Amino acid sequence: MKIKFKNANVLDKNFDVLENQDLIVEGNRIKKIQNTVKDDNATYDRVIDCDGNYLIPGIKNAHTHNAMVFLRSLSDDLPLGEWLTKYCFPNEAKLTYEDIYYFTILGIMENLSSGVVGSMDMYLDLHAMADASLKTGFRVCICDTIQKFNKIISPEEYFIELNNYKGDNGNLVKYVYGMHAEYTNTEEIIKMLSDLVHKYKVPFFVHNSETKKEVDECKERWGGLTPTQVFEKFGLYDFGGGGYHSIYLDDKDMEIYKKHDIIAVTCPGSNVKLASGIAPILKYKDYGIKVAIGTDGPASNNAIDMFREMYLTTTLQKVSNSDPAVLNAKEILNMVMINGAKCIGHSDGDVIDEGKLADIVMIDVHKPNMQPLNTFVNNLVYSASKTNVKLTMVDGKILYEDGKYFINEDENYIYKKCNELLKNLLNR
Repeated sequence: MKIKFKNANVLDKNFDVLENQDLIVEGNRIKKIQNTVKDDNATYDRVIDCDGNYLIPGIKNAHTHNAMVFLRSLSDDLPLGEWLTKYCFPNEAKLTYEDIYYFTILGIMENLSSGVVGSMDMYLDLHAMADASLKTGFRVCICDTIQKFNKIISPEEYFIELNNYKGDNGNLVKYVYGMHAEYTNTEEIIKMLSDLVHKYKVPFFVHNSETKKEVDECKERWGGLTPTQVFEKFGLYDFGGGGYHSIYLDDKDMEIYKKHDIIAVTCPGSNVKLASGIAPILKYKDYGIKVAIGTDGPASNNAIDMFREMYLTTTLQKVSNSDPAVLNAKEILNMVMINGAKCIGHSDGDVIDEGKLADIVMIDVHKPNMQPLNTFVNNLVYSASKTNVKLTMVDGKILYEDGKYFINEDENYIYKKCNELLKNLLNR
C-alpha cells in the first residue's frame, strides 16, 4: 500500500511541529515528508486530506494486561492485596484460551482508540495474546508472567517460538523474559530465568516495588535486600529491561537502574486508584533513569487511556513536588513515544521521520478542547483526550479511523462475544 497524508502538521523527531506537510507511507515505512505539493503526479492507493490536523508518532503502552478488561468494574475500592487474592486470582484461574483471545482483542481496540500502536502486554495464555495481535495487526511485546502458583511452561521454548510466531519474525509479536514479581516466585525460578537471560543476553521485565508492603516483606525474606537488589544479586538486570510501577526505590535501587539502563515504567492511574503511591519521577530524572508510561490492567485502572496517563504523570509530579514547572509536555512525549518504543522492542518506530516504521496517529484539532491553537505539544498532554484520536496506523495499515475499527473482526461481535464469555466465566 502507498498512502499519502496531505495538508498535515507533523510532529517531528524533536517533537517540534512542521506545518503544511505531505507525509507518504509506502509499505510499512515512512517514505517521505515534504512541504505540501499541490500538483503531485504520483499514484497512491489512498490520499488522506488531513485538513490541518496533526500527525504524531504512535503512542506505546509500556505496561498493561489487556485481557483484564473482563475484570473492569467488577471489584473496585479495595487494597491491592485483597483485590488480587479475592477477585483477580480466583477468576483468572478459570480463564480459557478463547476467553483471553477475545478479551485481548477488546483491550487492543481500546488501545487503538487511545492512539496506541503497540503495548507491552503481560498475561496468562501467551498464544492467545499473540494470535489476537496477528489477527488485528497490533504490535505486542509479550512479557512472561511466571509465578510459582502456575505450571511453568518452558520460557526458552516461548522465547524461540514467539519471537518468530507463525512467520511474523518479530514484526508484530515479540517476547521477553519476565515474571510477575519477586513475592510470587521462588529462588529456584529466579535462578532459572537468570540462566536464560544470560544465555540469550536479553532484557528482563517485572513488577517491581509497587507497594511499600511488597518491599518490606521482600527485605524480611532476603536479609534486607529490596526486590531490585534481589534481581541484581541474580544478574537478571545484566542486559537491561524494566521495572513496572517502580514506586518505592531507594538510592541503591536507583543506582542499579542507572547502571543497567533499566526503564522505570510508571502507571499513575492504577497506582492512585489502588492508593499504592506516586513514583518519584523527578528523582529518577536526576539519576538519569529512563521512564516510560503504561496503563496497567483495566481491572485496576479501569481504562486503557494513555492520554489520562500522560496527564497524571506530569500533574502528580507537580503536586508531589510543589512545583508547577516540573516535567513538561515534551518530556512526557519522550516517555510514551521514544522510551515506550524501546520497551516494546520497536525503537525504529519511536518518532516520525523518513525511514521509520509507519506507526502514526492523527490528532483531530477541529474540536473545542484543542482550540485555540497556541502550543500543540502542550495541548496534546494537558488538553487532548482519546476523543481527539481520528486515526491510528500500525505498520502502514489503518486499524482505527473515525470511530471504526479495521482489525479483521466486527466490533459489535467482539462486544457481544466478550459479554457472553464473561457471563459463562463467572458462572463456572
